[in-house]
Amino acid sequence: MRQHLQQGGVEPGENLTFVVADLMADQGWDAATQGCTYVLHGASPTPSGEQATEADWINPAIEGNLRVLRAARDAGVKRVVLTSAFGAVGVGHAADYPRPFKETDWTNLDSDLWPYQRSKTLSERAAWAFIEKEGRGLELSAINPVAVLGPVLGADYSHSTRIIKEMLEGQPGCPDINSCFVDVRDVADLHVIAMKHPAARGERFLASSGHSLRLVEVAHTLKTSLGDAARCVSTVELTDESVRAAADKNPVMIGMVKLLGVDMNVTAEKAMSVLGWQPRTPQQAIIATAQSLIGLGLISHS
Repeated sequence: MRQHLQQGGVEPGENLTFVVADLMADQGWDAATQGCTYVLHGASPTPSGEQATEADWINPAIEGNLRVLRAARDAGVKRVVLTSAFGAVGVGHAADYPRPFKETDWTNLDSDLWPYQRSKTLSERAAWAFIEKEGRGLELSAINPVAVLGPVLGADYSHSTRIIKEMLEGQPGCPDINSCFVDVRDVADLHVIAMKHPAARGERFLASSGHSLRLVEVAHTLKTSLGDAARCVSTVELTDESVRAAADKNPVMIGMVKLLGVDMNVTAEKAMSVLGWQPRTPQQAIIATAQSLIGLGLISHS
């Protein structure tokens, strides 16, 4: 952690301390929240390849949220800012469901969901239920980021960053998938704003920096901005049939098939108008991601 901060140009010294805690155990959370006015809770299972069952995703997400909220409440914390996800907002809806997605929308739990999306939806709902029934004055705000890009600080980076990494390393083409994007620095900024802003109490905020982009548009951004560094990036548009055929041989791609042609557009107007949040453009986030991966030597060319 300290090494990552130094890579980002920050030397916190004694201002940064650590307490060991586990999402699935009670120990450590009281010590972590003691003396705190605010808590920013960003820990939840992400696609690491270590999950064997749906419970491996869902149980730590729900129980972790509840442990943090109980500890924060008992320590007299004023507000918790929860890192949720777009996965709790706009997944599993029919093609005629109104777009762009906004904060009043919730992912359809009755649909065929990826376990990560189910875990984010159930855990955020559990957090709001806790505040209503057991919060005893504890405030909650939720931040729901779309695909998070931006500069990485080392080899341990978010799963969204793999989109850019795989393009730079020469994936064969672009499926008909679209996504909104946001820079990690702007996600952090929104958390800090929501921590103190009076209007953030009891509210959700989508974190997105513009209209959704098709993956081929992301590829073109890399090609036009990075020159020779993007020589392996393909702007070939893959057919849905070829993606489905590849998924039959590679189960990891099954989740991709579910996204083919689905409109994933969201609006972050609420965060901008209510909290005054001003994010970078998605193109800036895309380029910053690529430049950091290249600069840290994390791109492999076959």
